[in-house]
Amino acid sequence: MTQPDSALLNRANHKCEICEGDQELSVFIVEPSNETHSSETLVCRVCKPELESAQEDAAKNQHWFCLQNAMWNEVAAVKVISLRLLNRFKAERWAQDLLDQAYFEEDIIEWANAGESENATDDTNDWPPTFDSNGTQLATGDNVTLIRDLDVKGTSFVAKRGTLVRGIRVIEDPEYVEGRVNKITIMLKTCFLKKA
Repeated sequence: MTQPDSALLNRANHKCEICEGDQELSVFIVEPSNETHSSETLVCRVCKPELESAQEDAAKNQHWFCLQNAMWNEVAAVKVISLRLLNRFKAERWAQDLLDQAYFEEDIIEWANAGESENATDDTNDWPPTFDSNGTQLATGDNVTLIRDLDVKGTSFVAKRGTLVRGIRVIEDPEYVEGRVNKITIMLKTCFLKKA
């Protein structure tokens, strides 16, 4: 177990930076390392094993409701952990609601996606490739541009032609990708996209 130094303990007020627990605190490193931000976070004995195991059934654990506070943390590594967990649990209504409310800076999204693509399961390798309207292959983390106006179901806005969607996520269905437009996560048809 890596022991936290005094600077990290002081930054976190001697509490877990995810759930604010104070028992058996240790360092968790957010991979991959980032040149701009510190990769170290302070986590408790409850959060650390869950973060290391990356088990999806953790979505059922009410412990992760703490993400509604963690996602607003000023520390970039904590935001990355929050975004990764919320994306992992997005099938749960509470996680999707938090994703809809959240705003993450572009560099946070890119860092979160970089780690997720490195930790992708073998299932994603079995998915068919996803291509944009020009036949260019798309991957998680790519930026795309809309090539026509799109009505967004369930909202009152239209995603305008030329809108840049950063850090898309490729899914099993090659006809769609997931992206955020106007701070809302939506499914986008690949025939209306071109790689930026």
